[in-house]
Parts: sequence; C-alpha cells; structure tokens
Amino acid sequence: MNNRLSLRLTVVMLLFVSACSQEGYEDLESFVKESGAGLKGKVDPLPEIRPLEHFVYQASEIPDPFSSRKNKPGKPDRNELEPDLKRPREVLEGFPLENLSMVGSLRRGKNIFALIKAPDNSVHRVRTGNYLGQNFGLINSVSEVEVKLREITRDTGDEWVERTSVLMLQTQEQKQ
Repeated sequence: MNNRLSLRLTVVMLLFVSACSQEGYEDLESFVKESGAGLKGKVDPLPEIRPLEHFVYQASEIPDPFSSRKNKPGKPDRNELEPDLKRPREVLEGFPLENLSMVGSLRRGKNIFALIKAPDNSVHRVRTGNYLGQNFGLINSVSEVEVKLREITRDTGDEWVERTSVLMLQTQEQKQ
C-alpha cells in the first residue's frame, strides 16, 4: 500500500513539474516583441538653466527689529499716544473690556447714553468722552447698538499704539 501511495505522489509531482516548464509561452513572447516594435519614445530636452541673479541686501537704513525703540536719536522720549497716567480713573476702567457688555441705550435730547453692565452686575451709564476697560479706552461714539472706543496699549517694542474696539449691544439670545 505504501508503494502505491508513493507511486501516485510521484506521478502527481511529475505533472506539476512538467506544467512549469518553459514551453508554451510563444504567444506571450511574440506579443511582447510586437507591442514595442512600433513605439519610438522621445525625451524632451532639459530646460535651460539661467544663471542666478545676484542681489545685495543693504539694511543699513532699516531699523533693527530686535533693538529697543527707546532713546533713538531724533525721536522724542515721550510717545504722542501715551495716555495721561495722572488722570483719575473711572469705575469701568477697573474691568477688562471683554468682561463688560452693553445691555441698552438711553436718549436724552441729542445725547445718547449706553448702559454698560460690569462683571459685578452693576449697570453704568456712559457717553462719548468716558473711559472703558483697562487699556485706556476712550469712547468715541455711542449709538443705540454699539459703543466705539479707542484703546491705547503697549506693543512688543514698549511703544504706545492705538487700536479701535467696539462693544456691541447684547441681545437676549446672546445672553443665554
């Protein structure tokens, strides 16, 4: 019985080996030869490389961005935007502008007043010329829906710079 089994396995192995022989690929070989026969490739020439143009960087007239801007020759010691630090502070200057909210407005004759709610839940009446926030925010205009103010802050060079901010009327939907 072992002989018969080994004979059968030998026959099966011979069939597998004969199937992997080199013969029988003539059609594949002819296809490869014919498919590349009519093709002639063309390679585009490389683009012309132009010489690099030289540029001389002269920054002698430009101020150094890493040096302090203070005490420059020809510059005044005091910035014209510097706020009056001796001025008595108003109540709403003790709070950051982000924590203040406009909750309404009043009109008396030609004057419009804004109602500003502070974080301590107190409501203050302000008008053009009053100050808001911790950045010396001077109120420029008041309308029924917004308060426009000019804030003065220090930049990274320790200079006083001006920016405009707006405090919008807070509606019921925004409060929730």
